[in-house]
Amino acid sequence: MDIGSYLRFVLALVFVVGMIGALAYVAKRSLPMFRNINTGPARRIAIVEVTPLDARRRLVLLRRDDVEHLVILGPNSETVVERNITAVSDADVAAMKACFEERQP
Repeated sequence: MDIGSYLRFVLALVFVVGMIGALAYVAKRSLPMFRNINTGPARRIAIVEVTPLDARRRLVLLRRDDVEHLVILGPNSETVVERNITAVSDADVAAMKACFEERQP
């Protein structure tokens, strides 16, 4: 194979990758199913933290508006551990950590 064949292969590859990128751009701009869902109003529900309990269950802290709920999720069941937990701000967490570190010897 000569250099012309390699050059033609590279140009064809660049053309195909460019066409894929152009189609993705057009699809994202025009089709609603490909648009980013985070561009709307602020989200009300969030997963704050997930901790595995064992191989099959997870402890999940969910936030809805300014209220948190502690839930255990398993393969066949969901159990609410605690409801209506008041959400803690980042400043409160920093203050608690500073207080805890001061008490450590």
